[in-house]
Amino acid sequence: MEQSPLSDADLHIRSICKSFGKKDVLRGIDLDVCNGEFVTLLGPSGCGKTTLLRIIGGFEKADSGEVLLGSEVISNRSPNKRPINTVFQSYALFPHLNVYENVAFGLRSRKVNEDEIDMRVKEMMKLSQITDLAEEFPETLSGGQKQRVALARALVNEPGILLLDEPLSALDANLRKSLQRELKVLQRKTSITFILVTHDQDEAIAVSDRILVMNHGRIEQSGTPEEVYEHPVSRFVATFIGEANILECKRIDNKSVEAMFGTLEVNRIPQWEAGGVAVRMEDIFVHDQKIEKPNVFPAHIQERIFRGDYWEFLMNLNGTVVNVMTDPDELYEVGSDIFLEFAPEYLQVLCD
Repeated sequence: MEQSPLSDADLHIRSICKSFGKKDVLRGIDLDVCNGEFVTLLGPSGCGKTTLLRIIGGFEKADSGEVLLGSEVISNRSPNKRPINTVFQSYALFPHLNVYENVAFGLRSRKVNEDEIDMRVKEMMKLSQITDLAEEFPETLSGGQKQRVALARALVNEPGILLLDEPLSALDANLRKSLQRELKVLQRKTSITFILVTHDQDEAIAVSDRILVMNHGRIEQSGTPEEVYEHPVSRFVATFIGEANILECKRIDNKSVEAMFGTLEVNRIPQWEAGGVAVRMEDIFVHDQKIEKPNVFPAHIQERIFRGDYWEFLMNLNGTVVNVMTDPDELYEVGSDIFLEFAPEYLQVLCD
């Protein structure tokens, strides 16, 4: 089957703005997505991520800006004229068609010959692990099975880009994790560009090549899951992805800041006179006694919580309470006095 020359093109979003009434939903979005990349738009409800996905798919029109595939503007093309397919949260399967015919629907609509339809449908059903469901109807399927069928129906058309609008959000936690793994495997095997919308940070970290953290209609940070988690640029990113302690500090010089409990050496120059420094709870080290290193301070254990694979402690440093993670066998008693080390390489100087 001959594909559109745009199927293997990179996606470019240029200065996209969108408002609904007086509410600015997207505020000048610029974005490049490479062919074959798995990108996730991550953010809370109302941040604009679904609206951006709908504009890419052609279901919503931007107030200004352009959507391009390669060098060609596709902003005014209808959804069926774009080499883009969408998997919706509701699955949108046809109840009167069995699984085989649901997967084959798009190919039949394009009048692909029957031999090719049969070959491609069976190949995609095998890849999606739904071969044994071929004669079943949607009403008999579980949520996970419906999701696999919806993915197979979209992927069998060999789109240049697959858009996924919170496709796993209705599933239970264990099934969601299982399908996250399958989703990543499918993307790698097909080499199709995936753009996922989710508010689930764990999901974004598990499947993405790159995460775009959105807030108030803007992309607040873009990077690999490791970059976004380990090097957040703002308070919002630091607390939305994972858990982070935000230390309120004042700038002393280019290498140090003053927290409420003492002076901290940092590896990034603060751009403010007063602002935040983030540190993950697993990046704070606990010592039984004081050691001669920078950024070591006395603390008092206020509370502890058993989380299964780790202990979470609430530690008080002269009025500042921080959350600290330790291994299950690294147990300290509530009421004990210990020392906490804030290694400079784990302190993230935020922009705000």
